[in-house]
Amino acid sequence: MPNMRYVILQSGDKLQYVEMPADYAYQLSALNLRLNKEISKLTAQNTPDLPLAVAECDNLDLLQETSRIISGLHYINELEQSFASLKENYYPLIALLTEIRALQAQLEQWYEEEAV
Repeated sequence: MPNMRYVILQSGDKLQYVEMPADYAYQLSALNLRLNKEISKLTAQNTPDLPLAVAECDNLDLLQETSRIISGLHYINELEQSFASLKENYYPLIALLTEIRALQAQLEQWYEEEAV
């Protein structure tokens, strides 16, 4: 069983729980903090609402039936789609998309290797 870690994201009073390979959880947290810092610089309409990374942990037991754990690859794919849909073709969007896609590629490779 691969070693997993959980990144907890907060948007208002809602929490999201993202399961990541342990070696990549920090990258998701760092990316999230950077995106939150840079999103105000975007001039595009309808910028995505980003949750804020508030914690990481090794073990997670959800106690609410309405809570669920999201796969890291699923989360990063949705994040990439939300930023790729913006109609802006210059910094910082290009740099942010590059960072998102780099982590996306790493996760895709990790999941492929784990499936073997």
